[in-house]
Amino acid sequence: MKTESIRGRGTAANPGNRFETVHYDPVGHEGYEYEPDEDPSPQTQFFRDNSKSILTHNDSPDVGFDTSINSYRGCEHGCIYCYARPTHEYLGFSAGLDFETKIMVKENAPELLRKEMSSKKWVPRTVAMSGVTDCYQPIERKLKITRSCLEVFAEFRNPVGIVTKNFLVTRDIDLLQELAKYQCVVVFISVTSLRADLARKMEPRTATPQRRLEAIRRLHEAGIPVGVLMCPVIPGLTDHELPSILEAAAEAGAQSAGYNILRLPYTVKDLFVDWIETHYPEKQDKVLNKLHDMRGGKLYDADFANRMRGQGAFAAHVAQLFEVSARRHGLWQKRFSLSTDHFRRVTKGQMALFD
Repeated sequence: MKTESIRGRGTAANPGNRFETVHYDPVGHEGYEYEPDEDPSPQTQFFRDNSKSILTHNDSPDVGFDTSINSYRGCEHGCIYCYARPTHEYLGFSAGLDFETKIMVKENAPELLRKEMSSKKWVPRTVAMSGVTDCYQPIERKLKITRSCLEVFAEFRNPVGIVTKNFLVTRDIDLLQELAKYQCVVVFISVTSLRADLARKMEPRTATPQRRLEAIRRLHEAGIPVGVLMCPVIPGLTDHELPSILEAAAEAGAQSAGYNILRLPYTVKDLFVDWIETHYPEKQDKVLNKLHDMRGGKLYDADFANRMRGQGAFAAHVAQLFEVSARRHGLWQKRFSLSTDHFRRVTKGQMALFD
C-alpha cells in the first residue's frame, strides 16, 4: 500500500495497534506554523507522563549498556526506520503517525533521577541517554528536560553516554565540559546519510547532515569525547555512503565509530516498505531483496546474534567496508572509557551549593 507523504513527517500512515481491536486513523488535518522551515503537519500533541521511576534496565547482550534514561516517549524526529516506534503501542497509540505526533513528556525526570542517585542503593554506572527516543528532539529546545538531567549527572559526577541526531546537543556544551573533566561523558552523533534530500525524507525533523558534522566539530573542539554512528545502514540505499560518512566525521573530529544494520520489528516493517515504495520505488526491490538476504529470508530477525549486523554475504561485505574505512580514518575499534571514580552522593542539604 502506497501512502501519500506529509511534509515534515516520516509517515502519513497510522496502522492499527497490535494490542487494540480498534484504532483512529486521522484525515484532513491542516498544517500550522511551528518552527522556521518546518511544517510538522498535523499538529504535535504533548502529554504529561507521570512515571514514578526514570531509569530502565536491560540485559540484552548486543546493546552496549544496561541502564538508560528517556525523558520523552515518542519522537518528533519522525525517522521512518525507528525501531522504537512499536513502544508507542504499549500506550495505546499507533507506531505510525502517532509516534511522531503524540509525545509523552516526563517533566519530573530530573527530580526522579536525583532521587535515584541519592539513594544508598545506587551503584554508580554509565547511564545511556536516548536508549529509545532522542533526548534532543525539537521540544527539548523549550522544555530543557535533558539539560536538567545533565545538571544532575554533573552534580553527582555520574557517567552518561548520549546518542542524538540533533545539533541541539551543542547547547549543553558547558555541562558536557564539566562532565568531561571527570571522564564522565561521551556523545555519539548519528549520521545516516550525507545527502540532505534523502535525510529530509527519511528522518524529516532531525538536523541536516552538515549540521550533525558541525555538532561533532564543536564537541571535539570543546574537549568532549565524540564519536559517529551510522545507525542504521540501509542496504541498497545508504550502505555505499559508509566510507564518505566516516571520512567526513573523522575530519570533523570524531574519535570512534560504529554502525548497525536496519532493524524492522513489528509495524516498522510495513511502515518502511510503504515509505520506500512512496519515495524510492525504483530502489524498492533492491533494498528489500538485500534485507531478505541479510535476515535469513525475512525482513527482520530478532535474534541477538544477528539483529544488529545481519548475516550472509552482503552483511559480510558491509562489515568489511566499515572496517576498511574505519581503519583508514583512525576510527577502528577505538573505545571510550568512562569513570565512576569521581562519583559523589549529593545530599539534600548540599543542594544549596548549586543554587
